[in-house]
Amino acid sequence: MRPRLAARSTRLVLAAAAVTALAATTACGPEDPTENGAATPTAASSPAEDGKGEAPAGDSATDGGSTSASGSKSTGGTGDKGESGTGDKSGYGQSCGTNDLDLSVTWEAQPISYYLITAKAKPGITCYLDINTPSVSFGSDADGVASPDGQGGEDPIKLSGSSVAYAGINVKTTEGEGGKQFENVIIATSEEDPDPAEVELPDAPTVEKPIVTNWSTKRNEVIPRII
Repeated sequence: MRPRLAARSTRLVLAAAAVTALAATTACGPEDPTENGAATPTAASSPAEDGKGEAPAGDSATDGGSTSASGSKSTGGTGDKGESGTGDKSGYGQSCGTNDLDLSVTWEAQPISYYLITAKAKPGITCYLDINTPSVSFGSDADGVASPDGQGGEDPIKLSGSSVAYAGINVKTTEGEGGKQFENVIIATSEEDPDPAEVELPDAPTVEKPIVTNWSTKRNEVIPRII
């Protein structure tokens, strides 16, 4: 009987040892994934980490400006604006066309009788009278075209705001009663100007072989005397 009891006791001791070993293994937690071939997880990177995150492909970091397709860069913000940016249509540096000007004609009695052309730039316009003599004619016939008399004149005259240019017309340079009467005069800044102005005269003078002075900013330089 004793040998059987001894064998049974031995089996019980071994079983108890096995249970103890199993419990110890379970208490150690899940097995290391590296031991069964699984990859060790890594920490996810953040674009904001250390301020060094990369922008998406095709985008570029901006500093308040933008870059065109040609590679030129325009700055953002509210910097100074040129004239075109402010809406000012001054046309600085351009030649005056007749349609850029307000033209008027008055009769002057002293020191001789003549007609005075006054030219001012229209509001918002800045231009230059760079052709010395205006084109002046009465009617459509060639004999109604005023000839330059060479008086007055200066470097290109800048017209803007309240600045003024003058030219003088002598409508009749002949003796006698010949000529035609006109109520309007045609004025242009050049013979090629596509938009001449037809200006009403203060009366209806008799015109024959008219002459016209050059532009000037001084009225006393545009008295059209016969030389």
